[in-house]
Amino acid sequence: MAGKFQLKKSKNDKYFFNLLAGNGQIILSSEMYESKASALNGIASVQKNSGDDARYGRLVGKDGSPYFTLKAGNGQVIGQSQMYSGEKARDNGIESCKTNGPGAATDDQTV
Repeated sequence: MAGKFQLKKSKNDKYFFNLLAGNGQIILSSEMYESKASALNGIASVQKNSGDDARYGRLVGKDGSPYFTLKAGNGQVIGQSQMYSGEKARDNGIESCKTNGPGAATDDQTV
């Protein structure tokens, strides 16, 4: 099964999305957006940038857990991963994002 974006609306009426792998695992989560149009632009940006390895930041959280961010061409963070158990797991998450992000369809759950 192919990956997909899930577009959702939060309890405080903001929009966000998750990129899911084919197995349903969340690969990448967005920030909160004020409008649905802005969230859709964020999805388009992930589709455009997720195939480019240079757009990924490989980081370590305060507790030592590796994670990654995906940045747009302007340097702004588009999405962030979960915390991983190790660098290999994080790198597998990046590869999954590269594989699933560019062609993923959007499942709009806000309607």
